[in-house]
Amino acid sequence: MKITRCNENPIITPGKYDWRKAAVFNPAVIIENNRFYLYERAGGSLNPFKCVIGLLESDDGIHFTHVIEAPVIAPEMFSFPYGSVQDPRIVKIEGLYYLTYAIRPCSMSYSPTGVGIPDSYKPSYPDGWGTAEHYLTRSGIAVSEDLAHFEHLCYTTPLGINDRDNILFPEKIHGRFVLLRRPEEFIGQAYNTDVPAMWITYSDNFLDWSEPKLLIKPEAEWECKKVGGCTPPIKTDMGWLVLYHGVDRNNIYRVGAMLLDLEYPETVIARGHTFIMEPEAYYERFGLFIPNVVFPTGAAVKDGLLYIYYGCADTAISLATVPVTELLDFVLGKG
Repeated sequence: MKITRCNENPIITPGKYDWRKAAVFNPAVIIENNRFYLYERAGGSLNPFKCVIGLLESDDGIHFTHVIEAPVIAPEMFSFPYGSVQDPRIVKIEGLYYLTYAIRPCSMSYSPTGVGIPDSYKPSYPDGWGTAEHYLTRSGIAVSEDLAHFEHLCYTTPLGINDRDNILFPEKIHGRFVLLRRPEEFIGQAYNTDVPAMWITYSDNFLDWSEPKLLIKPEAEWECKKVGGCTPPIKTDMGWLVLYHGVDRNNIYRVGAMLLDLEYPETVIARGHTFIMEPEAYYERFGLFIPNVVFPTGAAVKDGLLYIYYGCADTAISLATVPVTELLDFVLGKG
């Protein structure tokens, strides 16, 4: 599988504003009126590593400028003054923009070691903040009419578990909203998986969600530690094209792809026999934060080409492209 990396990678790097001085990564992307809108996860420091969401735009999908000089989403919006909002994904359904996000009520802190994964610790917060549950990751949905002003709509997971990589499908199916999840505590015999896996759930109203169903779990060595969703599903004639990430025993992040049935997306039509991306370039293998990470969270199709936006070593944002037909052939075992 040949994925083409943009020769200007990384296309978005930290800097310019205080709230994005340390890192920018794991972006959401949507195309509206032939323009690319990108929502970056940004951190201003590693101590604490408090993340917010900034908004950029582009005519060509490569050269981006900020729409607003301040974050468009911050943890204070959710009454978490010490929190961190992370890993957005965005879709448009019936005229409204829905952005899924992960949030920690309290931010962690990190110290680079210079040789690999940073040391992490929990800083001390006042007024009863900083309990064990405040460091768990919860997921939710924010809604907007104009791509720039968001309001919290709902939480999709409880506070008491780590549940991220919540991703909406870009349209209702049989009148229901469809959501991918990755609850880390759903492991063991009762859940039919020994490690965190991908689950799928449905809702009529965003408030009441069906019992999650196991969608996929790790099968290969490159994804043996855990799997989770990457970008919102892409609708094709062959099915829903879904990118997902897998992590191996050495904490290396790679990207896989699969096809889900258009009418019954809990049915996996096909799954690529191996990964489609792995850390190769220097900016994917080394960074300020976690090394050896390619982590797509944004994808959009223009003129038959899939634009994949991904975080690199939790430090910067890059772009890779592939014709949709070639990726479908790969997933279906034709290429």
